[in-house]
Amino acid sequence: MLLLAFPLRAEDTGEQLVRQLFADMKAGNVLAIEAIISPAFQSIHQDGPRDRQQEIALVEHLNMGSLVLGDFVETREGNVLVVTYSVSTDERIAGERLSGNPARRLTVFLQTSEGWRWIAHANLQSMG
Repeated sequence: MLLLAFPLRAEDTGEQLVRQLFADMKAGNVLAIEAIISPAFQSIHQDGPRDRQQEIALVEHLNMGSLVLGDFVETREGNVLVVTYSVSTDERIAGERLSGNPARRLTVFLQTSEGWRWIAHANLQSMG
């Protein structure tokens, strides 16, 4: 069953939210991404910033291979959850194959009355 956002549960953690986000990206589940991504979303990648629609377009063509997530650190203040972690994956962004070496990421979620919304993302993986 597809929900409009990640439902809020007391036991949810940033790690769980990020793992679900990456599972949806890897599966190409664009509907799940559209359901959680905030209208105010912004990301930064080596090739520049993306807004909500641009990030959805990136996810549609991501073609992600093997995936390893780890080194999670999270902080929460009120309804904002900030998560940093490492990602090792084979992926293409803007048609370029990125190194499968581990790289740091930062993802920010906002708790709303409808559940979690994905509001910001930084991909520190070097392209090329």
